[in-house]
Amino acid sequence: MTKKTVFVSGNFYSLHPGHVRLLRFAAECGDTLIVGVYNNRPSTDVPSPQERADALNELGIVDRVAILENGLLPFIEDLKPAVIVKGKEFENTDNIEQQVIEKYGGALIFSAGEATYSGSDLLSKESDQKSNTRLFNPTDYISRHNLSASTMLERVKSFSSLKVLVVGDLIVDEYVTCEALGMSREDPALVVTPQHTDRFIGGAGIVASHAAMLGASVRFLSVVGRDEIAQDAAKKLSDFNVNATLIEDQSRPTTLKQRYRAQGKTMLRVSHLRQHEITKELQHSLAERAEADCKNADLVLFSDFSYGCLPQDLVNSITASAIKNGAIIAADSQSSSQIGDVSRFKKAQLLSPTEFEARLALRDQTSGLAQIATQLIATSSCNSAFIKLGESGVFVVTSPSSENEQTSDRIPALNKNPRDVSGAGDSMLTVGSMALASGASTWEAAYLGSVAAGIQTSRTGNIPISAEELLDALQ
Repeated sequence: MTKKTVFVSGNFYSLHPGHVRLLRFAAECGDTLIVGVYNNRPSTDVPSPQERADALNELGIVDRVAILENGLLPFIEDLKPAVIVKGKEFENTDNIEQQVIEKYGGALIFSAGEATYSGSDLLSKESDQKSNTRLFNPTDYISRHNLSASTMLERVKSFSSLKVLVVGDLIVDEYVTCEALGMSREDPALVVTPQHTDRFIGGAGIVASHAAMLGASVRFLSVVGRDEIAQDAAKKLSDFNVNATLIEDQSRPTTLKQRYRAQGKTMLRVSHLRQHEITKELQHSLAERAEADCKNADLVLFSDFSYGCLPQDLVNSITASAIKNGAIIAADSQSSSQIGDVSRFKKAQLLSPTEFEARLALRDQTSGLAQIATQLIATSSCNSAFIKLGESGVFVVTSPSSENEQTSDRIPALNKNPRDVSGAGDSMLTVGSMALASGASTWEAAYLGSVAAGIQTSRTGNIPISAEELLDALQ
């Protein structure tokens, strides 16, 4: 099917809400929005054509920006857009585009766009904002465990030599950013209008994506439905350099979690999913692939959301393969609307539950946190645990040893002004376990994981953390 191209042109000396409304309207008129910037500069006080083009690209609305080096009409004659959109103020004037567009049957539309916009539109889409948050530096913790900045920098650089296998539930997170219009007069409901939609890889997929963007060679195993969501997820994983094997399960859709947001807050969540266990046939298929991948893996990561991708027999099979081949094992099993059990991942080097998830696994709501952490390690026969405490940070506990007198400590949350806490635990699990696989102590791994969580919570949506971001934060 031929894509419908829409074209808008202008000087765009100073981007303002009117421009944003017009461009949003134009984007809705077709499949591809191309904007032409006139190649002029009245004075040095005005941004150059390239600077204006860069600003338009930052909006996240436009598919391509072109500087009109040879003028407007030659560009239109070559492009032949299906639709040209101009501001309402040009409707009763002579429009030179008309003579060209009539030759091939295009349409010229005049509109001021919808008069709803957010302040963030003038800078960039909320989800595209990268971290520039200054993280808190827990000097006491660093001193207690003799952590060296230079050692940690080298540790992160060594991630590029790791081979990582991630197994678990793939989730696609969809953020629908809305403009709040007010309360309904018919019933006590908030009325909103969608402005734009962004999709992010989530669940075990973001764990795999974090690891790949941090430099590791990553294999990812999961199940998906036969749908467009799965195709989109596969492309995103490929873009993040993840070597993914996504096995189709005809009994379920690809798990999609939608968040409707306005003014930086989530108003409503809608989940499209199934929670039954995958069939024995699918389990066998995943186990065979995992056994082959474990032969070269330094780290095996279970990212469990209790939607049926990781039945216990499959977990046991993959765990046995990992231990046989000397791979580090780390696991997380999330429980929010669903019920998980992180203690079922036996003999792992690292478990990373929230306090609620740890208490749920142990069926203990009364014991102190230190006792809960110690009991979790004993029950699961694992080496260490990061008990996530939300805005209070993380409680770190490790098994006693002759080289390690201290067995527990706490790192406060390093980002004091989080934008979006979704995905913080995934980034902590990924970076912390990669650090362990690279030879780090539990204390160093927990600190690096906390830095990753601080970076992740400084932007909206699950965006994979790159090695460069982590290195910059450490410096």
